[in-house]
Formats: sequence, C-alpha cells, structure tokens
Amino acid sequence: MVVPRLVIAAPSSGSGKTTVATGLMAALRARGLRVSPHKVGPDYIDPGYHALATGRPGRNLDPWLVGEERVRPLFRHGAAGCDVAVVEGVMGLFDGKGDTDFASTAHVARLLDAPVVLVVDAARQSRSVAAVVHGFATFDPRVRVGGVVLNRVGSDRHEELCRSALAAAGVQVLGAIRRDDAVSTPSRHLGLVPAAEREAEALAAVDRLAALVTRSCDLDALLRLAASAPRLDAVPWEPARGERTDRPVVAVAGGAAFTFGYAEHVELLRAAGADVAVFDPLRDERLPDGTAALVIGGGFPEVYAAELAANEPLRAQVAAFRGPIAAECAGLLYLCEELDGRRMCGRVPGRARMTPRLTLGYRDAVALRRSPLTEPGERFRGHEFHRTAVEYAGERLFRWEGGADGFGDALVTASYLHLHWAGQPMTAQRLVSSSRSPSVLR
Repeated sequence: MVVPRLVIAAPSSGSGKTTVATGLMAALRARGLRVSPHKVGPDYIDPGYHALATGRPGRNLDPWLVGEERVRPLFRHGAAGCDVAVVEGVMGLFDGKGDTDFASTAHVARLLDAPVVLVVDAARQSRSVAAVVHGFATFDPRVRVGGVVLNRVGSDRHEELCRSALAAAGVQVLGAIRRDDAVSTPSRHLGLVPAAEREAEALAAVDRLAALVTRSCDLDALLRLAASAPRLDAVPWEPARGERTDRPVVAVAGGAAFTFGYAEHVELLRAAGADVAVFDPLRDERLPDGTAALVIGGGFPEVYAAELAANEPLRAQVAAFRGPIAAECAGLLYLCEELDGRRMCGRVPGRARMTPRLTLGYRDAVALRRSPLTEPGERFRGHEFHRTAVEYAGERLFRWEGGADGFGDALVTASYLHLHWAGQPMTAQRLVSSSRSPSVLR
C-alpha cells in the first residue's frame, strides 16, 4: 500500500513543529483530503489538537512503548482510508532515549520510510539557516530531509536572505511563516493546555493555523513530497479479540480533568469483549449503569482538585467499587486519600501533592506484585510525565533502575507509569476478563 506521508521535524523543541503540523493537517482537510494525524513519542496533548484539525483520532507512534515492529502496523491502522498522513515529530530530529536516537523522530521516519520536512526557527539568523539545515540533512543519510519550512521570519528581506542561502545549499523551501502572536496556544506546567479543556478556543486556534499554513506554505509541493514516499509493506494492526460475549461495561474517565489516553485503548477494550462508557468525574455523580471495571487515565486533576473533591457522591461510588480498576498518573492521584490536602477516593493508601520538580522519562519497569494488569516479574515499558509526588504506605507495584512506584492489590493497578496497551495487549484482555457481571457487583 502506498500511503502519502510526511514527517514534520525540527532541530529542537520550540521551533514550531506543532504549529506547522496542526496547521498543515487542517489546511489539507480544508482541501477535501482525508488526513491521518500522528505524533512521534508518548505525548497526549498534541494529538488532541490533531484530532480537531482532521476529524480523526490523533495517534501516537512510539517505538519504546509499542516496539519497533508495531510502528508500521499502527501507522497503517490509523491511516486506513486516508489520502495523506502527517506525522508530527518530538523534540529535535535525532533526540531519542538517552544518548541514542531510539524512539526519536528520525527513528520513526526511518521505520516509515517517510520524507522529512524540517521546521527551522529563522529568528535571529539568515545565512546560518543553510548551515543548520545542511547539518541535519547530512547527519544520517538514512533520513531524507525533503524540504524546509522557515518559521518566525521577520520581513521580506529576511525571507529573501534565508531562501537564497538554502537555494545555494540545494534545499527546497516549502514555506515561510511570519511571526504571528495570534496563533499562540496557552501553556501551563506540563505544556499546552489540552484541546478538550478549551474546545471552542482550540477550534478557533486550529482554524487560524490552517489559514496561516495555507497562505505561508506551498501545499502542492508538500503533497508532492508526501506522494514520493514508497510503498509501505506492513499488515495493519488490529486489536486482539477476546472470548467474552456478555459485554461488561468498562467505564473510562473523561472530561476536562482526565484528557490523556491513547485511541487504541478503547479499541482494545471493545475487541476484548467490553462496552466502553465515558464518565466525567467533575460532573457525573454516578458511574455508568452496569459498570464492571474502571479505567482512570492521565490528565490534570491537580488543576481541578477542588471540583473533584466536591463531587462526594462519585468519590463514594469509586471508593466502594469492587471491580478491577486501572489508573495511571492522574488516575493514581484521584484514587489517593488526598491531593494537595483535598479529599479524594481513598482507594490508594497515600497522599499526593504538587511539587516544583518535573519528572519525565521512559521507564523499563518490572512488576513486583499481582494486580488486575500485572503478574510478578513481568516487564512493562512506559513513561512518566508529572509534577506531583505521592507519599505511599506499603510496598510499590513497579520497580525500575533508579526508582519504584505504584500501588497494586487484587482490584487496583495504580501508578505514575503510562502504558500504551497496543505494546502490551494482555492488559486490556486481563481487565475485561477480570470484570464481573453487574449482578455480582451489587
């Protein structure tokens, strides 16, 4: 199958990848194309904006979380029925795990055999842009840099100087974007504010990005570059089917406080035999009817701690719930006894608080205890991303080099460790298999 595709990369974070990638997705959709959105790495926030831009789920491609062998199948799964795929990179083009390029944008571009568009922040330089691009284009001959989009160009003269230098270096300029503060997106302690928390404003921002890219970039040239990608041999990923036929209800936390989740998780739960119902811990006072298991993923409960604490009826239901619970990061905080001094659900024996320290990185974890998702001795590849800390009582659920974290018992799996279940599909199977019927839970 030939899937026209582009990887949007940059020399470093803050160069404008998200601006160009999201704007390009929306601009191509406005042309009537079906656009498949993807993000390199574990980040949850950018895919939310990608979804608004394309009308399709934003999907992550992360070799560390899912394994190199699943990147192409997951890409094919997401791109099914689409006209073009746009993949936003992470950090700098060659920045991967530790001192390697594993799980970097370059790594994923090689796995997808996709041409790269390099977004270069041209502010405070002109001819030097060509030296930067030349270095990135020649650093790894397996990565094909097909062109450049100049960002934060200051004037016609500035653009002319940059274009002239890049032409002499033999690099195609695919766009030049002027400085425009009107397209900025608000940020806070973990990056951009998720689109789900500001949907109307986010939609307007995506529209502005589409207009910016349409007037600043050569869409036809970008599409020609995407079409130059070769055939991609891979069988599309499909979630494993379970044997359960009674369709237990798995309730998944959503709403403004719980916006982090991978699209494949819901697909895996449904394939395993569950019906998925979304509930909002900020607003809903009861769990969905027939709930047999809970999934409480990541997000920003620290921002909404007062509102979560005020919803006493739902907290009481979660505290009394006797089915399996899978909780990650924000979900862990919600299950703790307290968060910044406010009462939470009390299912995890620990107290959580905000800290000034960012904890961020990939983890190769070993499960120490049995829980709904784990067996002792099993390895789990995940990532941490938080500015909170939990003071636990009792033993940890996971251990990795330099650290340990989490709580687990017969009904609860809760930790800071974010997992991509497509890389460990037994997690969804186990959760659904251990779900009991509503009559047992009453």
